[in-house]
Amino acid sequence: MIAIAADHGGYKIKEAVKRFLDSEKIVYRDFGTFNEDSVDYPPIAAKVAHCVADGSAEKGILCCGTGIGMSIAANKVKGIRAAVCTNSYCAEITRRHNNSNILCLGGRVISEEEAVEFTRLFLNTEFDGGRHQRRIDEISAIERGDL
Repeated sequence: MIAIAADHGGYKIKEAVKRFLDSEKIVYRDFGTFNEDSVDYPPIAAKVAHCVADGSAEKGILCCGTGIGMSIAANKVKGIRAAVCTNSYCAEITRRHNNSNILCLGGRVISEEEAVEFTRLFLNTEFDGGRHQRRIDEISAIERGDL
């Protein structure tokens, strides 16, 4: 299951990503928002991040104006590696090298088509492991206060 959410700035691209998920028969849970009325993004990001961190969702997708605010908020949750992606290369590499578990997208930065393409890449790209696992372990050490 994919956890997905947006604030008002990311609502339109979230809806485009949901249409893609529906077309691919990918199960998701939408944590809101459900219109373009202004809302605060940190509580929305927290819901998705906790869902991913506790294993209820395999991955998450967060959308706001730039993706930056959502990524900052989501990355406060232990075990989350949320990445803002503004091109296809980043969407692929964040999975291959960083084993990112939340994709953050900006509705004021990318198009709906790009949001769908980045989502496709993010969901279909595997983690390379190897030397990259050592770096993920070092990130976990920072979370524990060991680095």
